[in-house]
Amino acid sequence: MAKRSSLSIRIVEGKNLPAKDITGSSDPYCIVKVDNESIIRTATVWKTLCPFWGEEYQVHLPPTFHMVAFYVMDEDALSRDDVIGKVCLTRDTLVTHPKGFSGWAHLTEVDPDEEVQGEIHLRLEVVPGTRACRLRCSVLEARDLAPKDRNGTSDPFVRVRYNGRTQETSIVKKSCYPRWNETFEFELEEGATEALCVEAWDWDLVSRNDFLGKVVFNVQRLWVAQQEEGWFRLQPDQSKSRQKEGNLGSLQLEVRLRDEMVLPSGCYQALVQLLCREVKLGTQGPGQLIPLIEEMTSTECRQEVATNLLKLFLGQGLAKDFLDLLFQLELGRTSEAWERANLGLLSAPYPLEPLIVGEANTLFRSNSLASKSMESFLKVAGMRYLHGVLGPIIDRIFEEKKYVELDPSKVEVKDVGCSGLHRPQTEAEVLEQSAQTLRAHLGELLSALCRSVRACPAVVRATFRQLFQRVRERFPSAEHENVPFIAVTSFLCLRFFSPAIMAPKLFHLRERHADARTSRTLLLLAKAVQNVGNMDTPASRAKEAWMEPLQPTVHQGVTQLKDFITKLVDIEEKEELDLQRALSLQAPPVKEGPLFIHRTKGKSPLLTSSFKKLYFSLTTEALSFAKTPSSKKSALIKLANIRAAEKVEEKSFGSSHVMQVIYTDDAGRPQTAYLQCKCVNELNQWLSALRKVSINNTGLLGSYHPGVFRGDKWTCCHQKDKTDLGCDKTRSRVTLQEWNDPLDHDLEAQLIYRHLLGMEAALREKHRELSAGTEAASMLTGCGEASEDPLAQLLQVLQDLQEAHSCSPVSSLPLEPNCLLELQT
Repeated sequence: MAKRSSLSIRIVEGKNLPAKDITGSSDPYCIVKVDNESIIRTATVWKTLCPFWGEEYQVHLPPTFHMVAFYVMDEDALSRDDVIGKVCLTRDTLVTHPKGFSGWAHLTEVDPDEEVQGEIHLRLEVVPGTRACRLRCSVLEARDLAPKDRNGTSDPFVRVRYNGRTQETSIVKKSCYPRWNETFEFELEEGATEALCVEAWDWDLVSRNDFLGKVVFNVQRLWVAQQEEGWFRLQPDQSKSRQKEGNLGSLQLEVRLRDEMVLPSGCYQALVQLLCREVKLGTQGPGQLIPLIEEMTSTECRQEVATNLLKLFLGQGLAKDFLDLLFQLELGRTSEAWERANLGLLSAPYPLEPLIVGEANTLFRSNSLASKSMESFLKVAGMRYLHGVLGPIIDRIFEEKKYVELDPSKVEVKDVGCSGLHRPQTEAEVLEQSAQTLRAHLGELLSALCRSVRACPAVVRATFRQLFQRVRERFPSAEHENVPFIAVTSFLCLRFFSPAIMAPKLFHLRERHADARTSRTLLLLAKAVQNVGNMDTPASRAKEAWMEPLQPTVHQGVTQLKDFITKLVDIEEKEELDLQRALSLQAPPVKEGPLFIHRTKGKSPLLTSSFKKLYFSLTTEALSFAKTPSSKKSALIKLANIRAAEKVEEKSFGSSHVMQVIYTDDAGRPQTAYLQCKCVNELNQWLSALRKVSINNTGLLGSYHPGVFRGDKWTCCHQKDKTDLGCDKTRSRVTLQEWNDPLDHDLEAQLIYRHLLGMEAALREKHRELSAGTEAASMLTGCGEASEDPLAQLLQVLQDLQEAHSCSPVSSLPLEPNCLLELQT
């Protein structure tokens, strides 16, 4: 039983940002920090004061986090990036918005006295004295202090103030994890109202000392408690007047905090079994719970519910059956609509066939549960396949940066340059050259797709086979021979490949957004792919007549695509099982890519130049490496031996984006591997992957050293014992959600329960209606009691889970251990 918190973050856009470059513009990007730790960096949008990002993230966090901050930065190639402003949302603010915070927020100026981080370890006591009681304050240590000096560290000391007296600790040089172990005493008068203030400062020889944070205690409450010890979060100095908001621009955000109390697996067993039984029974089931869930789920929640249901059934081995049920339900609604139209228009003077053809060609185009579930399924099961097909083509388009335009009204000859030494290109030459470029890209994409049948995951092929067969059964006539193909392409092309082509950053195909020229090329290519997916219908051709130069390639592509789909769905159940069995024998990669490695050996010096570039692959069994992606891999760390995966201080190697994997070797000895990533996003992705696959390991560390052991001491806390306990806490629960994450069955069941609980009243009303109808039918037919009612069972399961949550001991625990002494600022 555990309480889990997650943040759903969408960074939409900015507006009216100040110009930071001499060109009168900026190159803005966002950094997202949770309790001052950077976890996300958006792509840079070049040369604009109104950037659009549209990036979405899901972050899993411990429930004790305090604040999420969004920093808007201006990227500079030659100097340090400029800070434009920030938006801060505290946990308390997010709790007051159960449906999420959504809207525009003004950027505020970044004040150095408010940029504090870290915690301080104190012991406070009220001790008897000869004349009066004394207040004893022991300053033990601090961790994760803000680095204020250019070398990436601070020179911290602590100033303790009470009742007009001030005492200071010694200065610890070059450390963000200092240890003091110093004690101070103050005379304490009974009934005194003055607060005890503990401030951390960074000592500077020449300039003014930098503020690192403070903690203020209510002495009256301490008098009652007599003694208190713990880690206390440093607070900013908010005594100064705040800068006026609004002059730095605004940021549009969508942020939602979700706290879930996940019960033991046994508590969800009844709910999971009930839903699985409904899927196994299919359209022949008596209760039809899945249609009820779809009917009562609002449009804005449908994607989330579809993803949760899909992951639940994927974990139960029923994803294909679940999707097949949704296919049948949607096709059934199509049949009912046709029958109603047929009854109403039976004597119509015009033929009805065009109506059914139009209806058939728009199958699965709505935002139904079937469409949303299939969309999630392709991302979960087919993302590696997508990267294999599209990756090389997308990379080539980004590298070429060619000017491509087919719409004559948008051609700008001045942007193209000259075809020869003197003569600029004409509009006709630009259009012809653009058509050639797009035909080449489209032909290459279709060829890659046709070669990828065997690379497509077996479960995806089998699901498309089910879809193809169901649609062909519904539209068996010869004039509808394209309809089964269109049903497949409505998902494969329109909801998977085309969105990935238009926004490769959002599908992890590229690290950065495309510039304006490349974006236009991608958009035109995506339009061409959509036309091929629509089977080159007259309606799709009529929309944009200027796409006509691509028509021969599109027409040929339709034939190629139909041949590809025919081979794709030609998979027997035995072949599907054999492929899945072969895949289960291999450990699929969770994360892979190039990294730089350095492993410590004894007291040897650690230098930046000693990092070596290798290709790493993380599976559910081990972290391995090779010289190249195609080389034979050697196991570096067994998964079961990982004890922690954490960041390393920048000063340790003079380089940023370094992480450490702490593990034990075969002899049980502790070892550390240092790996350097190329950017903060790659660093957080690797840390997330390592933490998620090792979350259930025994012997996970609760603390670690963010520095390295160089010479005879740790660079972070200066302790000389190499086996000394870590000076910072590990962050094993801080992870980013990815599509290829290991399935968490209990969490998915909890999320589905939470959604069903929200519509419990509507379900009870529906049950009353159905029960009344069943009783009336029984009285007319003289039948006995109706068969077991799945809806009634579902309502009972929800009630049982409600009781289990109300009896949960975790729900009554405080979020933080040190709640006795409230912080005052």
